[in-house]
Amino acid sequence: MSEEITYADLKFQDSSEKENIYEFDGVGIKVYTTLKIETGKLNKMQNFKEELQKNVSLQLIHNKNSSKMIRDLSITLQEIATKLCHELYKREPEHKCKPCPKAWMWHEDSCYTLSDRYETWQESVMSCSAQNASLLTIKSKSVLEFIKSKKLRGYWLGLSSEEHQGYQNLDETIISSNWLTQRRNDVNDRMFCGYIDTSYISYADCTYSKMFICEKLANPVEVKSTLLSEIPDGKYS
Repeated sequence: MSEEITYADLKFQDSSEKENIYEFDGVGIKVYTTLKIETGKLNKMQNFKEELQKNVSLQLIHNKNSSKMIRDLSITLQEIATKLCHELYKREPEHKCKPCPKAWMWHEDSCYTLSDRYETWQESVMSCSAQNASLLTIKSKSVLEFIKSKKLRGYWLGLSSEEHQGYQNLDETIISSNWLTQRRNDVNDRMFCGYIDTSYISYADCTYSKMFICEKLANPVEVKSTLLSEIPDGKYS
């Protein structure tokens, strides 16, 4: 009996795959065949999964590159439209491409309006706020030069101080900490508020009445309508 077992083992190891199958009983052949088929399916699924992951990765890279190209193109078109609108605005201050309300001045990315009403500083803050704007704060050289070019006198600005500052050169005040970057409602009769006087800033009791300047962020220039506003003969609509 022992010799037969040894013979059988040796035969199993040395035989071909076909002979190997027939050494099993009927159930063993079915299990082996099923296992082989399922293993083949699993390998195909694994290959399909890897191919799918590869395709998805390539698609994501393509989409990312496409999105960047579209974003860069949009930015470029926006810049072109804005520059074009600035040129049209110089020719016609109320050109339809202007991103500011009617009668408001446009400079860089902001809109400005001069009110000819006389109001206290606090009332001026409220009037600007009602237009989704705030009293002008001069924080850059570009805005400073823009305002100086208007040669204004007696307009409230977004300035307040607990001490009377006297006259100050407008050029020097753009770095002042007295500029208000937010609307405030706590200014009282013990405070002084700043107003523009041509190239100077002066302070007065905040309860005095003066004209005022409001500012707010300009809307983005509409790319399509602006770029299509030019017609072949060089005229503009």
